[in-house]
Amino acid sequence: MPYNVYITISGEDRIARYAMDSETGGLAARDEIRLAGRPAPIAVSPDQRFMYIAQRESCELTSFRINPADGALTALGTIPLRSDPCYMATDRTGRYLFSAYYLAETAAVHRIEENGAAMHPPLVWRQTGRGAHCFQTDRSNRHAFVPHIDGSGASNAIFQFKFDAATGQLAPSEPALFTDPEMTGPRHFCFHPTKEIIYVSNEQGCSVSVCTLDTDTGTLSHLQTIPTLPEGWTGENKCSQIQITPCGRFLYAPNRGYNSIAEFSVDPDSGHLTALGHAVAETVPRAFSVDPKGHFLLSAGLESGRLAVYKIAGDSGRLDRIATHDVGAKPMWVTILPSS
Repeated sequence: MPYNVYITISGEDRIARYAMDSETGGLAARDEIRLAGRPAPIAVSPDQRFMYIAQRESCELTSFRINPADGALTALGTIPLRSDPCYMATDRTGRYLFSAYYLAETAAVHRIEENGAAMHPPLVWRQTGRGAHCFQTDRSNRHAFVPHIDGSGASNAIFQFKFDAATGQLAPSEPALFTDPEMTGPRHFCFHPTKEIIYVSNEQGCSVSVCTLDTDTGTLSHLQTIPTLPEGWTGENKCSQIQITPCGRFLYAPNRGYNSIAEFSVDPDSGHLTALGHAVAETVPRAFSVDPKGHFLLSAGLESGRLAVYKIAGDSGRLDRIATHDVGAKPMWVTILPSS
């Protein structure tokens, strides 16, 4: 099955779409959509029928319909936003769109219409703390988490909420904040595909924290924190996104500064991580994505304007770069979807 790859090229106000060979990892340019206002984060509905792209400079959100035959995008409409979101995701039903706002110190929820378009104004505009950087629900769709990267006080924490899928409303869990001394600047997180475990990239801590999720209370507990940098590295560095392979065996977390992708194996029983090494990345690897089968990883260099394609070794999880493509100025998000 072929894939469609979508990359927001924020420095050129456009979305680039590529066809990807799911067997070889080969990419071929397909088309592009002009989208003014510095397009950045992408969210996709669970049924992969709709896509949402935020324009951070113009503080707008555009909804698209995804053509199931070829992956082409058709705009459904654009709504204003109160600030510029750095992350978006839908809930597990696709009825609500979540967004996190770094400077506005806010987590927001928008209702999604039956035609797939996000609605204005937001149902929820909840003040949290400076550096809000991600917003997702767990598999049950009853609990939501918003990490903050400010690095001090309540902002160096993950806000824990109860989510009501009938109304779209949020209510603080008890406790409302999860903090841990080993976790500095939690930025993004991902869920283990089968276990109640989440993995958090710590921006300032240059590490990944492993946490268990109590599905009754919706609260987190710390299990492990492991560095993303090699021993002895003393240069400036910040972590960015984080992803786990669909099989749950391997996890990846890019370093911005050391310009690499930290590779980890995942213990099948405990979920603990073991460091495998580092793959050299393009300059400032802010955005990346693992394909739906877990065979390839695509990583975009924010400063280089290039996209690196890596083959994931099925036995070891190590990354082997097989191609590099010029994609344009300031690539901010990479999303890979299957096509029919």
